Amino acid sequence: MRQAFRFSIGVAALALAGCGVQVQNQTPTQFQANPDIGMYPISATVKAGALVSQPMFLFQVGGGQKVPLHSNANGTDWHTMFPVRCQSSFPVQYLAVWRLQGVATRQKYFPAQPIEVKLIQPPLTKEAVISTSGAPKRGEWQGPVNYEFATAQNTNITAAKIEPSGTSRADVLAAKAIHIVSALPIAAACDTPTAVVLASRLRDAHANLVITTDSKQMPTWTTQVTFAPKPAGE
Repeated sequence: MRQAFRFSIGVAALALAGCGVQVQNQTPTQFQANPDIGMYPISATVKAGALVSQPMFLFQVGGGQKVPLHSNANGTDWHTMFPVRCQSSFPVQYLAVWRLQGVATRQKYFPAQPIEVKLIQPPLTKEAVISTSGAPKRGEWQGPVNYEFATAQNTNITAAKIEPSGTSRADVLAAKAIHIVSALPIAAACDTPTAVVLASRLRDAHANLVITTDSKQMPTWTTQVTFAPKPAGE
């Protein structure tokens, strides 16, 4: 009796395993945000039981969207590009839909709770050159230093300051010739270049522009700024 009972349990387990599908996430846990295309590769591997018949469907359903994944020839590797813009993260969760021997339809979410994928703000402008080739206006040259934020709908540049780029007397004097024209704070919309306008009393000057933002990923940033005439021929 016990052997028969154990045998029946084993048969039931094998049958259950043959009816099921297992989905394993292969998507990285973070990407550098891409403001140009706003698309990120989503991938997973799938193991299907012997009783699962084709076609089978797999969707990425995180973030309130439902985007189909496409498989390789044997149905083990699945992938898609998922659209995300102006967010610091997005959830990944898969909905698998399959049929058993072409009759009954089954579906299941993998994993049970979504996985959060982090998006990292790309580096901001590291160096900026402002041309002083033309005539100065009111005794100074002006130009923008552009910044672009990609992981929030809106980011505020809350403060900015000019610092010498070195400790020499020349560096200090060059920095004193530069000042910030833009009124602060500056609201920066996502994926839109936002300028901090600077001015210099000297045709040749250089300094560091240090900005402070309300972005948790990029609270401060330093840009090396140079005021100089354009080289001949440009």
